[in-house]
Amino acid sequence: MSEVTLIILNWNTFDLVEACLWSIRRTTAGLDLEVMVVDNGSTDGSAERIERQYPDVRVVKNGRNLGFAAGNNRGVELSDSPFVLLLNSDAQLEVGSLQAILDLAKRNPRAGLVGARLVYPDGSFQAAYTPFPNLIQEMLILTGLGRLFYGAWYPSRGSQITREQMVAGYVEGACMLVRREAYLQAGGLDANYFMYAEDVELCYRMREEGWQVWYQPISRVIHLGGGSSRSRKPQREADLYRSRVQFFRRHYGKVSADLLKGLIFLSTAAKWCGHGVVRGISKGKMGRRVVSPGYLAGVLRGV
Repeated sequence: MSEVTLIILNWNTFDLVEACLWSIRRTTAGLDLEVMVVDNGSTDGSAERIERQYPDVRVVKNGRNLGFAAGNNRGVELSDSPFVLLLNSDAQLEVGSLQAILDLAKRNPRAGLVGARLVYPDGSFQAAYTPFPNLIQEMLILTGLGRLFYGAWYPSRGSQITREQMVAGYVEGACMLVRREAYLQAGGLDANYFMYAEDVELCYRMREEGWQVWYQPISRVIHLGGGSSRSRKPQREADLYRSRVQFFRRHYGKVSADLLKGLIFLSTAAKWCGHGVVRGISKGKMGRRVVSPGYLAGVLRGV
């Protein structure tokens, strides 16, 4: 049994997984770990290439795309390590990053989940931790007013945080170290979320079960962003909205969820119309990358 299992979810992203695996090899020398790639029904042959080129990596093949939550849950079920690192395929570890979050978890026995400092490929700050979503926060984001009141709902000075700390919100799901006991007690990632908001939901349930969520800023992880979802536009944005509404309905009630749906629809309609005018003037046609209000309404109808 290894001390920690690293789980990477793959869906037609061989190049990203390969870069991620190389970062693990470069930065985790001396650690007792298992590396597992859970393939979510890839059709590009990436699972077989990983098996051939990385014989020391355990490849788990799902027959279809189970989504982020169910795919990672299967990996956790098949591992037996006391700690599990859920690492996105478009993320890369830097030297000492895994050791730092692992040390923090071992020093704090009630730490159920530890997040890392995410940076862009150029090294600039990307994300730290975020308060749990609420209607005011969502309104600021959807209307664009969040740019004026950024510090009120997100740690805009996150790049200056240099000390580890317990947080009242959630850490980004691109790199999360979970304690197996806490993960199982909280029910793991919720498979009802196909993509997005699973990290928010998990951190929320961790705290409900009495576990702590921590942030380790000295653990730096490069995160490209949108690795396996780049080919899913505009579904990516619709999935994000749907997951957020699900979270509101579950934890804040139907009224809050319906209000959020209204805000999302109005914001999307405004963006769609504005984008259409600009594209119509410049190219004589509507832009195709913007989620249409009709499509989004269909997505949200059953939530």
